[in-house]
Amino acid sequence: NQLNKNLIERFSRQIVLKSIGTIGQNKIIYSKVLVIGAGGLGSPVVEFLSRAGVGNIGIVDNDKVSLSNLHRQSLYNTSDIGKSKVKIVKNKIRKINYNTKVKIYNTRLNNVNFKKIINDYDYIVDGSDNFKTKFLINDFCLKYKKFLVTGAISKFDGHIFTFDFKNKKLPCLRCFFQESQISDDILNCESEGILGTIAGIAGIIQANEILKKILNIGKNLNGYILILDLLNLEFRKVKIKKRKNCFCN
Repeated sequence: NQLNKNLIERFSRQIVLKSIGTIGQNKIIYSKVLVIGAGGLGSPVVEFLSRAGVGNIGIVDNDKVSLSNLHRQSLYNTSDIGKSKVKIVKNKIRKINYNTKVKIYNTRLNNVNFKKIINDYDYIVDGSDNFKTKFLINDFCLKYKKFLVTGAISKFDGHIFTFDFKNKKLPCLRCFFQESQISDDILNCESEGILGTIAGIAGIIQANEILKKILNIGKNLNGYILILDLLNLEFRKVKIKKRKNCFCN
């Protein structure tokens, strides 16, 4: 489809890139992305996907904005405290890019509602802060063969995974984190602490991985974890092995 003059001007700095152009920009505009969690990771993900031109974004979160969120959750300000996160995000995105259709789900994910939600989207971003939700997202994306970008943050560190579940040879999140060996404490910003910038950096990398997948450009993280040590500025890609007795086999 032809981009109108307004869209060409809005996305001119992307369109000029040889690996994007007008064809790539149209792919972005017609993409459908579900973001789970509207917190430290979800805020920059939703913001930068809408700025890039993603046409349809779903956001799942049942939380309200609190004062302690503001140092790292970039879509909120002081006047938003006590209000529904997804409603605030929808209004903010409308002001950033009115062409992005935002569908909000003011709910906590479970086996029943996720099945109804996931089919409407091609790409899934996990910005959740607990392993129960992360495994639920992993399992549903595996079942429905969705492309998933998972993020986790703590202290000065970030972890990014991508899973292209159309490829049965690749590992899943359970291959890396075994349920019996983990605790949600490692994702708990309240007990472990988090420098605000870490959330922004990790979230923007998640958004970047989604855009690369939509455009089918660059190298991906399939089968790897990207480990960000932002205190010491060390970035590592570590291969994840597919476990023989894992759920994904």
